[in-house]
Amino acid sequence: MPLGKKYFITNLKWILFLWTYLCNRSLATSTCQNSDGSNAADWAILYKAPAQPNGKILHAGAVGGNWANSPAAVTQNNGHSFAKAIEHVFGPHVDNKFIAYNNDPPDVPKVRTKSNSKGVLMMDITGTDAAAWIVHTVPGFPKARTGYLFPPAEVQKGHLLICLTIKEDQIDTIALTLRFATPLIYYNDVPDTEMSSRPNLKKLVSGESRVLPPLAVTKNTATEAAVGLKVTIYSKGEKSRYGKSVLLSL
Repeated sequence: MPLGKKYFITNLKWILFLWTYLCNRSLATSTCQNSDGSNAADWAILYKAPAQPNGKILHAGAVGGNWANSPAAVTQNNGHSFAKAIEHVFGPHVDNKFIAYNNDPPDVPKVRTKSNSKGVLMMDITGTDAAAWIVHTVPGFPKARTGYLFPPAEVQKGHLLICLTIKEDQIDTIALTLRFATPLIYYNDVPDTEMSSRPNLKKLVSGESRVLPPLAVTKNTATEAAVGLKVTIYSKGEKSRYGKSVLLSL
């Protein structure tokens, strides 16, 4: 092979590699999304009625502030808010890290836990202040790093998914409330460097739940926007009369 052609092919491979890498960086997200996943949103709520694959969605900035039909079925891996919001949960990305918890985790049958909490807490670790907290009701969802799959058996059931775009300084507050509920964490790739400044997150992933009084905690937080959504988090431990749970008041 002529030397010039060899260099051309080598350079072309690097160009394609960098193009793919940079495109993935730009497309990945640690924020909530609008109805079709084309733009970031401060918050989003999807209600999927039983046997309705698309559901209704309400998000920050929605026209008229009204519920609308979600443009794609929850079984699809693109074209709707939550598929875009968790794209780096079901697919790898170097800058976006998360913890995922579910009392009925993917591919782990017959797990016994007293917590019924399900969700994802994710962040950007590059220095960009981007993070999101997703709370939902779907067993076995989402799978981590293995491709998007909404459990087929859950399409016939009703489900609720809530996404809040938050500032990263709210992560440890949320981790504190989760410690009361002691969720089953089935995936965590948040590096130790991000844990060192967040003691409650570190204790959460290491299984150090709150077992001493108080048996419940109430914390206020807000979404990321300048005039963000005010959120009150109620979290109750095992010995609370209501059992382990995390409740949101929006």
